[in-house]
Parts: sequence; structure tokens; C-alpha cells
Amino acid sequence: MAEPLVTFHGPVAVERQSAGALGLILLGAAGEGAGEPTALAFSGASPAGLPEALVDLSVAGAGGTRYLIASTGRQWPVEAAAVHLHHDVSTAFYRALPPRRVPLAKRCLWALVLTLAASRAGLALLAALRR
Repeated sequence: MAEPLVTFHGPVAVERQSAGALGLILLGAAGEGAGEPTALAFSGASPAGLPEALVDLSVAGAGGTRYLIASTGRQWPVEAAAVHLHHDVSTAFYRALPPRRVPLAKRCLWALVLTLAASRAGLALLAALRR
């Protein structure tokens, strides 16, 4: 088997579409650590005998427009004109960015509004300003 395109960890859902360009979509978790939500879509027909759910799946190119899906000792060949891979890396991306500090003016405004909202007179003033 050639170098894997993607290796899913854990359960993988198999979606088949009879209408449309994408005939087979694999949904699961792949990547480092706990894994990112990953979708692998094939522009071709779904192979016969492929179950609705798989575990610990690996997909590799088999030359040209052929791909090989392998899971727990079984393999399914897929003929597809194109393969579309999507990794959702937003969790790791936002974990790497430091949180943005809220501007001082906005913090002061909300502190004032919350202080006014804590009393009847303040609520009346806020209602009057809203009109």
C-alpha cells in the first residue's frame, strides 16, 4: 500500500450519495493528538460491500484515479476522479493565538451599564436613554 492520504483514528461514518458529484464521504477524526474533525470525499461511486461505519481507517492512493480504503484487515478499492480532504484545525489554531484584550473603553462602558442595572433608578435611566 502506498503512502496514506489520511489515517482516521476511532469511528468513521460512511455516507453515500446517489445524486451529486460526491459519491462517497468518510467522516471521522484524523490528525495529531485527539484528532481534528476530518472529511474525505470521493468524486466517484461507493465501493460495494463498504459498511456504514468503520474503525481506524486508512486511505491511500493506488495509482491514477484508484484509491484503497483499509480497515481491520479488509480493503475496498475506490475509483474516483478526485478526492477532497478537509481537516478542521480551528481548535488548534485558536489555541495557539493569545486571546485579544478587550479595549478599556468597552470595559468601562459595560461596568457602568451593569452598575446602573443593579438598581431601580439605574434601570429607569437606561430605559430613558434607550428611547
